[in-house]
Amino acid sequence: MTSVRVGLFGIGLDTYWSQFPGLRERLLGYQARIANGLTAAGAEVVDTGLVDSPEVARTAGDRLAAANVEVVFLFISTYALSSTVLPMVQRCGRPVIVLNLQPTAALDYEAFNRLGDRGAMTGDWLANCQACSLPEVACVFRRAGLPFRQVTGWLDDPLAWQQIRHWLTAARVRHGLRDLRLGALGNYYDGMLDVYTDLTAMSAVFGTHHAIIEMDEVVATRQALDESAVQAMHARFATTFDLDPACRPEELERAARTAAALQQVVDRRRLGALAYYFEGQPGTAGQDVITSLIPGATLLTANHIPCAGEYEIRNAHAMKILDLAGAGGSFSELYLTDFTDDVVLLGHDGPGHAAIAQEQIRLVPLPIYHGKPGSGLSIQMQVRHGPVTLLSVVQGAQGKISLLVAEAEAVPGPTLAIGNTNTRYRFAGGARNFLGQWSAAGPAHHTAIGLGHHADWLANLADLLGITITRIA
Repeated sequence: MTSVRVGLFGIGLDTYWSQFPGLRERLLGYQARIANGLTAAGAEVVDTGLVDSPEVARTAGDRLAAANVEVVFLFISTYALSSTVLPMVQRCGRPVIVLNLQPTAALDYEAFNRLGDRGAMTGDWLANCQACSLPEVACVFRRAGLPFRQVTGWLDDPLAWQQIRHWLTAARVRHGLRDLRLGALGNYYDGMLDVYTDLTAMSAVFGTHHAIIEMDEVVATRQALDESAVQAMHARFATTFDLDPACRPEELERAARTAAALQQVVDRRRLGALAYYFEGQPGTAGQDVITSLIPGATLLTANHIPCAGEYEIRNAHAMKILDLAGAGGSFSELYLTDFTDDVVLLGHDGPGHAAIAQEQIRLVPLPIYHGKPGSGLSIQMQVRHGPVTLLSVVQGAQGKISLLVAEAEAVPGPTLAIGNTNTRYRFAGGARNFLGQWSAAGPAHHTAIGLGHHADWLANLADLLGITITRIA
């Protein structure tokens, strides 16, 4: 995963430094530990030091704005005036996460009381009173109309650092989405009303640029291919896929040519994700492309360019979100429910994510694409067994964009060997509860599935994006 640039500043009170020698240096040492922890977690840290007056706050805020940081971590090092915080936040104009981290989990009261010198004791207390300013900072944030986010604990607190890493993941994904160029190839499946999407609303929330691509561009690229590109794609097929013996040479050739052309279009358009659908007329070059697209789309998905069929632009976003976090993101829909085993099967007859498959994915011929034109090669795979997350980008009433998430376990058991990507999933609340809550939230019928449980940082991402999230229990 790529690094994300973040800001860090501590707040203190300049009046203390002359009163309590060594206190400022001690607090800066705590801040250095936080900076080192952020760096170890994959962040590029812009540390403005200790901000202890409104004048210093303005300068530091301008510095973080100029550095174009993604988010800012505000460390309450000791008691500080809220007039020190507000100018900083206003000037930097970035989301702020307040770190209420004291040096240790608990003060050594006996050692503290043995100090004897009440001045020294007060200085020692001030190095441990991070919580003192927390309500004041929160109050000013609320009154100023600024979102208040916080992490509370101590400097070596595993839970606090888990929460910080979640914020870093959310910030990294948010940054990746703003740089995303998503290709929309072809057109919507006629009548599939749930997947119709307001691209302006998507760009407004995620920052995505949508590149509308005509099928003719892929056709022309395919016709102009150099044979070396086709042979290179045959080699990739041989190493990536478990080729079913029933795959005819002419079908492999057709799919390899389409995959090579698709890769060139993606490279030329600088795409980071793709949604596609097309029907065309029998015997035309466009239909020849669309019926041989699945293997190439699968290779792209495995190479961090997620591809969603049926022109599912919102689901391509969901797949990209999970992929940016290193979780994969495979294109899926509800298949059926096994009430005996209390599991739900999900999959699709399109591209999958080879990097998160239980075993090497199998390339198989399909005599017919159900509900779609023609026939060709498809993939058969299961998502790796273990914890998974289902994610959908929802467009609801008044066009509002939101996230929908559920955590589950991919479990072994029988699946449908029909050239599709289907896996068995067990939900903590049971299959009935999941189906009821998931459908009631109003997603389209597709979802992205990634490895691991990610609902916590996805909630942080929704916060940074300014949208709501629904989590299925």
